[in-house]
Amino acid sequence: MMSAVLALCAVWPAHADDLFVAGMTKSLSSDRKASLAGDLITIVVVQAAESSTSTQHGSQKSTTLDGHLGVGSIDENAGLALRSNFNGRGEMRRSERFVTQLTASVTGVLANGDMVIAGAQKVNIDGEATLVEVRGRIRPADIDAENRVFSNRIANAEINYNGKGFASRSARPGLIQRLFGLLGLN
Repeated sequence: MMSAVLALCAVWPAHADDLFVAGMTKSLSSDRKASLAGDLITIVVVQAAESSTSTQHGSQKSTTLDGHLGVGSIDENAGLALRSNFNGRGEMRRSERFVTQLTASVTGVLANGDMVIAGAQKVNIDGEATLVEVRGRIRPADIDAENRVFSNRIANAEINYNGKGFASRSARPGLIQRLFGLLGLN
C-alpha cells in the first residue's frame, strides 16, 4: 500500500513555480490593484455642489400733467399726477451632495500607464430606477490599497446620475405650469 502512494507522488510532482502566475502577482507584500485592460476597480463618487443666485429689480416712474383753460369769465386749472413703483426680488439656493460606490472596468491602458475606465450601476428600489455612469482617466498612483479611486482624482471625468420613477415625476412641474413657463406667464 505504501508503495502505491509513493508511486502516485512520483507521477505528479509539485513545482514551486506553479504558485507564480505572470501578471497576477507583482509581489508577495503588495495588494492586487487594477493595471491591465479588463481589470476591475472601485470608484468612490463623492460630489458636492452649492450654488446661489440672487437678483433684485426696481423701477420708479412719475408723470405729471398740468393744464390751464381760460376763456372769458371761465378760468380753470387742472392737474393730473401718475406715479408707479415696482420692487422685485428673487433668490434661488441649491445644495447637492451625492455619495456612492460602483465598480468600473479598465477599458484601456495609455502609454504613460494611465488607465481609461468606464462603469455603470443600475439600481431599482420601489419603482424608482437610478442609473449612475462613470467614465474618465485615472493614474495608478491614485489607486489606494483597497483598489479604490475617488471621483475627484479622475481626469476628464464624466459622472451621470439619472433617476426615473415616482419621486422623479413628482418633482417635475405639471403640464399647466410648464405651459405657463413656455408662454412666460409663471
